[in-house]
Amino acid sequence: MTPTRREFVRHAVATGAAVHLLGPGAVAAEAWPSRPTARPGRQDRPLFVDGLSFMPSDLTAIPGSGLDAFILDVSSVAQIQTDDGSIRYYRSFEACAQSMTAMRRALREDIPQAFLATKGTEIRSAAETGQTAVFFQMQGCEPLGEEVSRLDLFYELGLRVQQLTHHNDNPFAGGALEEVQSGLTELGRDGVMHMNELGILPDVSHGSDPTALDVCRVSSGPVILSHGAARAIVPNARCAPDEVIRAVAETGGVMGIFMMSFWLTRDPVPEIHHLIQQLRHIADVGGMDAVCIANDYPVSGEAQLAELGNDNEAGVEPYLPWWQDQGRRGIPGFEVDPEHVVIPELNDVRRMFTIHDALGDAGFNSDEVEKIMGGNWIRVLTEVLG
Repeated sequence: MTPTRREFVRHAVATGAAVHLLGPGAVAAEAWPSRPTARPGRQDRPLFVDGLSFMPSDLTAIPGSGLDAFILDVSSVAQIQTDDGSIRYYRSFEACAQSMTAMRRALREDIPQAFLATKGTEIRSAAETGQTAVFFQMQGCEPLGEEVSRLDLFYELGLRVQQLTHHNDNPFAGGALEEVQSGLTELGRDGVMHMNELGILPDVSHGSDPTALDVCRVSSGPVILSHGAARAIVPNARCAPDEVIRAVAETGGVMGIFMMSFWLTRDPVPEIHHLIQQLRHIADVGGMDAVCIANDYPVSGEAQLAELGNDNEAGVEPYLPWWQDQGRRGIPGFEVDPEHVVIPELNDVRRMFTIHDALGDAGFNSDEVEKIMGGNWIRVLTEVLG
């Protein structure tokens, strides 16, 4: 494993304007109350950490997941149709500030089995008390507008992972699903350096190849690709080439393989061995210290598919308009419609237990299983966040 290139300085930034910016009733960075002591002890297994997930509609699913920690997307997204008719997504500053504030309140008042985490060291303490540590992430820099200083506000609200783009270009960086690929802008370079100063993990998921490589060059600390898959297995613009996987690993960062099966395999029937194949590829290219698990669905799974009994033939239909739109724009990898959305055995709240067992069955040793299931995430989150 190639070590982190250099250590970086983190400092706390106070922003007393939080309530003013967010409006009446907003929750600023008040002292977090001590969390209740939950069920003592835990099963004799590695710690489970998910690199990107969403809150389930049924909050009781959280303890059932076995997750000791997960990175939570708290950005608020709107679907928009552009002048050329293509479907894109947008996250405004106001909507994301409100959604982050609301999730802070929910974790404090409504979700006793989970808590807002701001340091990697809190994961092990969560495991000891039967709790789940939740780290805030935003998918894309659109909420920042062209003001890097907004990172300070979001940091005070709990943000610890920041994705540069979500599919498309923005003032900070180039997205993966664009006809012409571009990388970090000058604003984006300033943004990455400020993330380093604050102690926010730069995330290159959904970024173009030039964006990912630029971020890895600019960042003074680990860079992550929180949720993705390998382009060597599925040739699609949303998947990462080996050059990007290797660059992320060389920063000391990690890559999480997610549950969206149309980016895991082009075989007509998705199975657990396809996920294992992806994990092995990341380990072969970036090293065992670089490979992790992610989700990209709610903690309890993709709800529509679950309601359909994980019938992929029916469940893929809502995804096709967006997919076909990318194909019409000429984005590589979208020429053929997908046949599935999930690996049925993994579209379940207990997915991490199933993956854990599958790794052992596939021949990974106990140290490797521990790293993949959560150890690598814990290392990176602790190094960057403390």
